Amino acid sequence: MRFLGALRKARERRRQSPATQPETIQSLLKKVSSKETTKEIMSEAKPKKEAKPEKKLSAVEVFKQASNYLLDPIPEELADENDFFGKASIQLLKHHGTYQQDNRDDRKKSGKSYRFMVRTAIPGGKLTSDQLLAELDLCDEVGNTTLRITTRQGLQLHGVLKANLRQTIRRINESQLTTLAACGDVERNVMCSPCPYKGDPVYDQMQELTDKIAKHLQPRTTAYHELWLTDTETGEKQLVGGGSEGHTIEPIYGSSYLPRKFKTGIGLPGDNSADIYSQDLGLLAICENWTVIGYNVLVGGGFGSTPSAKKTFAAIAQPMCFVSATQAIDVAEAIVKVQRDFGNRADRKVARLKYLIHNWGLDRFKQKVEEYYGAKLPAPRLVSVEAYNDGMGWHAQGDGRWFYGLNVENGRIKDEGLYRLKSALRQICRELNPPLRLTAHQGIIFCDLDESDRPQIEEILREHCVPLTEETSAARRWSMACPALPTCGLAITESERILPSMIDQLEVELDKLGLGDEVFTTRMTGCPNGCARPYNSDIGLVGKSADKYTIFLGGRVLGDRLNFVYKDKVPTAEVVTTLASVFRHFKEARQQGEAFGDFCHRLGAEQLLAECDG
Repeated sequence: MRFLGALRKARERRRQSPATQPETIQSLLKKVSSKETTKEIMSEAKPKKEAKPEKKLSAVEVFKQASNYLLDPIPEELADENDFFGKASIQLLKHHGTYQQDNRDDRKKSGKSYRFMVRTAIPGGKLTSDQLLAELDLCDEVGNTTLRITTRQGLQLHGVLKANLRQTIRRINESQLTTLAACGDVERNVMCSPCPYKGDPVYDQMQELTDKIAKHLQPRTTAYHELWLTDTETGEKQLVGGGSEGHTIEPIYGSSYLPRKFKTGIGLPGDNSADIYSQDLGLLAICENWTVIGYNVLVGGGFGSTPSAKKTFAAIAQPMCFVSATQAIDVAEAIVKVQRDFGNRADRKVARLKYLIHNWGLDRFKQKVEEYYGAKLPAPRLVSVEAYNDGMGWHAQGDGRWFYGLNVENGRIKDEGLYRLKSALRQICRELNPPLRLTAHQGIIFCDLDESDRPQIEEILREHCVPLTEETSAARRWSMACPALPTCGLAITESERILPSMIDQLEVELDKLGLGDEVFTTRMTGCPNGCARPYNSDIGLVGKSADKYTIFLGGRVLGDRLNFVYKDKVPTAEVVTTLASVFRHFKEARQQGEAFGDFCHRLGAEQLLAECDG
């Protein structure tokens, strides 16, 4: 009760004057239930200077506007006896780094089995051994005993009970990490090429910008600290920012934050491991004399789509302009603000930046960004990506030390039978204490290793029956899947739990053809939202209906090209045989040195079907 009382006092200090005070979430929800229009609600709930009465807003926009900067009604529901939150809190909690989920494998006769996924934002995937150990402790103590490396270089705990949310988020913060903005309608975890090359200062320069953008675009509401980091006995808390006006509390986001999530990645022409073409904002480093002189700014990437809604689509980011290294943060802020003010707040299906650019055209969008930035921006440099370095295996750092990249299948860190990756990581972190990097392909890199550490690393992994990267097939190393069933509410089909067995079968087929060393990306998702980025991979497997997948072909490792639909609604049992027929044709008809995705792209869906089907 002391916690709830402290929250109430803090909330009152943060409220605006009665003239501009947003209505309570309860009264707004009551109006929604009585079928009053969102437009009418928002005309009352928002200060007149911010109101846009010509538009009806989505329910999520109503929740955000009435939340008092991501706070209400979470405090009361956090303290009640239910094992779940209401509709408004569910949406707001995403901004705090947690999703309410239902474990479909564990449902009871009485109803749903509520659990929470808690995501940690780790810019560029850079963390310490102690921080990983803290997360491993949490997965055993309050989670489902597993930890997951995300496709955005973060970490996820699964299976957390509502009663354990506060201690979980607090303890993550005690390790000097945060869950703030790991989800929600804000800048998500900023990605960056993770390889720790010390002889090439460009990588450190990119990581430095990654950290700065993440900090600059982080929400400044005090709600996060008031909810999760308040001392329940004394009421003392650490605050960041805050004020009495919306744009003082949130000078970048305002009181309604963004219309939809916003993703940023930073890469190199020689290393697109951050998959910058899949991002709302991609920054491609332009280097001279071992220094980043600037960035090509790419905008409008994003993969979420709804097959039944033709207005939705996957998109690759387009080059918009070139900026100097010192301009990058201010231009990024201008892009975010344009999306804030002009993105679609009525229909979340078309609220991402890619739809604004599609509707306006790139030229008009650039002009608006220049207006917000305050200056003209030059055309992008004639540079494109040339390689993708996943950082796996042993590499010289350039400073006399080494780093080792370990493939982690689908990012899942667990002990299961003889395979004991979680225990192996505990031992490595305790005995060697290496700095760590998480990769966009869900691997982990151990940094700053001495030559003498090499046998110890390999021995620990082998003792725990963890395959070395060098012992992992190319097909498995370059594959990844989203979690999907049983916890993701959007999942239609299996993904993480079925892809390993599919790779087992595919390895057999590839070995028969002598293609076991062929490098191609395979990415699977349990629904069309594309969390594992299936739409720019060589092979994309996307859940379409129960036990059936859409097979996409023709992307490539570089990530700068969308793939196409090869076959739709393919039963699980037929996925590998369908792919095997394409690989057989690839072996027979490929051009010299041609990669699998390039081969499929050259032939196209119609010709591939004619020559491979049956």
